[in-house]
Amino acid sequence: MKLFFTGPVVKTELLVVMLEKHGINATQEFVDPTLPDDGDLNRTAKVFVPEADYDRAHQLFYAEREDEL
Repeated sequence: MKLFFTGPVVKTELLVVMLEKHGINATQEFVDPTLPDDGDLNRTAKVFVPEADYDRAHQLFYAEREDEL
C-alpha cells in the first residue's frame, strides 16, 4: 500500500468512498491511533491505495482536466 493523501477525516472518508467507486480498494488510518475515536471530523487520517492503482488514482484526483477548459 502507498500513501495517497493525508488530511481531516471528513475528507479522507469521502476520498475512500470515491476511490472505491472507481474500483480502487483504499484504506484509511488515523495519524495518531492513540487518540480516542470521539467522532472528531478534523482528526487527521491517511489514505492508502495499492501500489498497482496509485497512478490511476493520482490521475483521477490530481491530474488537470482538459475537459474543464
